[in-house]
Amino acid sequence: MGKRKKKQQKTKRPKLKIKKGDTVMVISGRHQDKGKVGKVLKVIPEKMRIIVEGVNIRKRHRRPSPSFPEGGIIEQEMPIHYSNVMLVDSEGNPTRVGYKIVETEDGKKKKVRIAKTTGEEI
Repeated sequence: MGKRKKKQQKTKRPKLKIKKGDTVMVISGRHQDKGKVGKVLKVIPEKMRIIVEGVNIRKRHRRPSPSFPEGGIIEQEMPIHYSNVMLVDSEGNPTRVGYKIVETEDGKKKKVRIAKTTGEEI
């Protein structure tokens, strides 16, 4: 009799409440980034990180290549953990995200995100 093989568990992809295109405020982390407001450029749910416009900028040294012929030092936004940011509501204040089920005109139910501070849809 041979050894039994263990089943590989699939890693569950976490559902983040922050989406691409949302406006967020950095609430913790590096002191020069704290309080900055920016737009979410990319969401990486597997690592629970997001890339925010103008936040966590690092200098990267690029060697000349066919796609980047001049080479040199470029500034690039790097990912930060999504728990370090909060969504910004319509008044410009950071808010938590909630969900509400709304009925559409054609009778279908739809789950929408709402801002906890104002209760408005996001």
